[in-house]
Amino acid sequence: MENQKKCPVMHGAMTNYSSSGTSNKDWWPKQLNLSILHQHDTKTNPMGVNFDYRSEFEKLDYGSLKKDLNDLMTDSQEWWPADYGHYGPFFIRMTWHAAGTYRSTDGRGGGGTGAQRFAPLNSWPDNGNLDKARRLLWPIKQKYGKKISWADLLILAGNVAIESMGGKTFGFSGGRPDIWGPEEDISWGVEKEWLENRRYKGDRELDNPLAAVQMGLIYVNPEGPDGNPDPKASAKDIRETFGRMAMNDEETVALVAGGHTFGKAHGAAPDSNVGSEPEGAEIEDMGFGWNNSYGSGKGRDTITSGIEGAWTTNPTKWDNGYFDLLLGYDWELTKSPAGAHIWNAVNQKDEHLAPDVEDSSIKVPTMMTTADIAMIEDPEYKKISVRFHENPSEFADAFARAWFKLLHRDMGPKSRYMGPEVPDEELIWQDPVPLGNSNYDLNTVKEKILSCGLSLQEMIETAWASASTFRGTDMRGGGNGARIRLEPQKNWEINQQNDLSKILNVYEKISLETEASIADIIIYAGNLAIEKSSGAEVPFSKGRGDATQENTDIDSFDVLEPYSDGFRNFHKNNLQSDPEEMLLDKAHMLGLTATEMVVLIGGLRSLGISNNGYGLFTEDINTLSNDYFKTLLDMSVKWSPNGTGNSFIATERVSGKKLRNASKIDLVLGSNSQLRAIVEVYASNDAEDKFKCDFIDAWNKVMNADRFDIK
Repeated sequence: MENQKKCPVMHGAMTNYSSSGTSNKDWWPKQLNLSILHQHDTKTNPMGVNFDYRSEFEKLDYGSLKKDLNDLMTDSQEWWPADYGHYGPFFIRMTWHAAGTYRSTDGRGGGGTGAQRFAPLNSWPDNGNLDKARRLLWPIKQKYGKKISWADLLILAGNVAIESMGGKTFGFSGGRPDIWGPEEDISWGVEKEWLENRRYKGDRELDNPLAAVQMGLIYVNPEGPDGNPDPKASAKDIRETFGRMAMNDEETVALVAGGHTFGKAHGAAPDSNVGSEPEGAEIEDMGFGWNNSYGSGKGRDTITSGIEGAWTTNPTKWDNGYFDLLLGYDWELTKSPAGAHIWNAVNQKDEHLAPDVEDSSIKVPTMMTTADIAMIEDPEYKKISVRFHENPSEFADAFARAWFKLLHRDMGPKSRYMGPEVPDEELIWQDPVPLGNSNYDLNTVKEKILSCGLSLQEMIETAWASASTFRGTDMRGGGNGARIRLEPQKNWEINQQNDLSKILNVYEKISLETEASIADIIIYAGNLAIEKSSGAEVPFSKGRGDATQENTDIDSFDVLEPYSDGFRNFHKNNLQSDPEEMLLDKAHMLGLTATEMVVLIGGLRSLGISNNGYGLFTEDINTLSNDYFKTLLDMSVKWSPNGTGNSFIATERVSGKKLRNASKIDLVLGSNSQLRAIVEVYASNDAEDKFKCDFIDAWNKVMNADRFDIK
C-alpha cells in the first residue's frame, strides 16, 4: 500500500483538440466557491425531475431480487472468478466500503447515494478491484431497472452475502435514491497523493470532519498507523476512526471480527504489477481499473491491498473461527509476498489452515493484520473479544446490529425506512420521536402564543434554533422532537444568546393547556411571528412529536452543535474555517440554494436576528422588509475592518461619520459577484412582494426539512 502513491486529483477532460483552460479558481484562489449549493442540480439527472424512486421501490419484487442476488453468490464468472467459488466475501467488502465512508462529524459519506460509482471513491486505493464487484451486479441492476437504485443494491448485496454464508442479519431498508455525479461537497482531506497523511496534529489528533486515517482509505491502515505495525497504536486509530462513524467499542470489535470472519486479503505480488485505477485507466478499459499483469491477474494471483491471506479456516462460512484463531495462538510479524506487514500464527495446526482460493485441496496459512492484533493488545477490545468468543450467539447478535447500523446510519429516522425487512425495534441511534398529536385546536394555540408576551424576535430565533439543526447529509436534527429542550442542545453556546429557558417555559405551559406538542408550538410561534411582521400567511402542518431525554443519545447529538451560524451572525472564536465558508456548509446541510440562503439572511436581519448586533440596518425590526438589502448596497458609505477580523464599520464617504457595523457574512453578500447579483434582485424598489414570498418559502423549507411524514 505504501507504494501506491499517485495523485488523487481528478483533472479536467484533456484531448488533442482541447484544453481544460484556466478556471476562475486558478485566477482567484480565495474566491468563495458556491458550487456546494449547486450539488443537486437536476440537469444531470437522467431520470427527470418527476421521478420518485421511493414509489418505484414499492413496486419491486423484493423476493425475486434477493433470490437473484443469492444465486449470484455462487455463479463464479471466468473473467473474475470467485474466491472459494463464493462471491459473498467480495460483496461484503463492497457494501462495507460503500457504507463505511459515513462520518458522524458532518453526516457526509455513507451508502445512501450510490457514490461508490463515481470518483474519487471508485478509484480509492482502499476500493481496489471493487469495480469488478459492481460489474458483477450489473445484470441484476439491468433486470430490475428503476425499481432498484444502485445505492440500495450496493447495500442489499452485502446483506444477502452474509445470509448466504449462514450469518445473521438484523434487517434492511430500501429507499436510497441515486446521485448522478461525484459528491463534490465532501472534503476527504488536503493530501495530494494517495495514502498520504497530513490530517493529524498534536498527539495524533485527527482533523475534523475527517474519519479515515489516510487519503484513499475507508477506515484505518490495516498494517498500522502510516504502515507502522504497532497494534497498540493501531487500536488508538481504530477507536478514533470508528468513533467518528458513531461506533462504540463493542460495535467496533463486532464489525472487525464479523467482517473478517469472511474472505481473504489479496497481495500475491508487489503492486508494481498493477495498472491505473478506474479514473486513470485507458478509454478501452471501459471503466475497469487496476489491471494486474502478475500471473493470471486473478484468483490466487490477485493483488488488491498487498496483504495476503484469509483470516479463518472457513472463509465462506459464519462461525467463531476468527476468535478461535486470534485468541488461540501467539502471533509473529511477517510480510506478504507484496511486502505488506501481516501476522502469522506461531506453529499453526494443519486443521486451522485455510483452503487455497482456487483449489480447496491445497491448504495455506491464515493471517491477521495489525488492526486485528489490536483486538487483543488493547485491554478493552480484548475483554470484548474474549466475551464474544465465549458467547457466540451474543457475538452474532452484536455483529448483526452493528452491521445494520453501519448500513443505515445515514438514512435518518425510522419513518423513512421501507420494504419487507424493516425491523420492528426502534433504536436510539435512529433518533426516535414519539408520534405527535394533530387533534388540537390551532386557533386556541394561536391565541395563546400571540398573547404570551414573547417578542417576535424571541419566537423567530427559537424556531430557527430548533429547526436549523437539520442535516440533509444524514437526515438528523430538525425541529421534530423539540430536542432544543433537552441535553445537550439546551446548553449549546449558540442557544444561550437569549433567555431560552424562559421561552420554553412559556411554550410548555401552552402545550399543557392545548395538548399541542412543544415541537409544534415552537415552529408555529415562529411562523406567527413571520405572519405578523409580513402581513402574509405562512403555511403550517401539525403533527410533530416531543422527544424525551431517554430516547436522546447525548453523545450522538453533540456533533450537531453549530459553532458557526451565519444566518444568526454567530461565529465562535478561534475556528479554523472562515464564517462565510461555514455559512455555505450550513446552507448545504439545510438543502438551500444560493438564492434561498441570501433571502433568509436578509429576512432574519431585517427582523433583528443577529447574535452580535451586526447587520441590523433597519429601524423597524418588527416589519419584514427588503431594507437590509437596500442598505447593504448603499453607495454613500465605504467599509473598513474594525480590527477584530470578522467585523467591519461603514463610514459616510463625505463626512466620515460612522453609521453601521457588519460581519463578514453581511459583506460577502455584497462583495461576491454571484451573491451580489442575487442581492440586487431583492434590493430593487419593486422587489418587496417577491422578497416576502421568497423568504416565506425558504423559511417554510427549513421549518419542515425533517417532516418526512408530509413529503
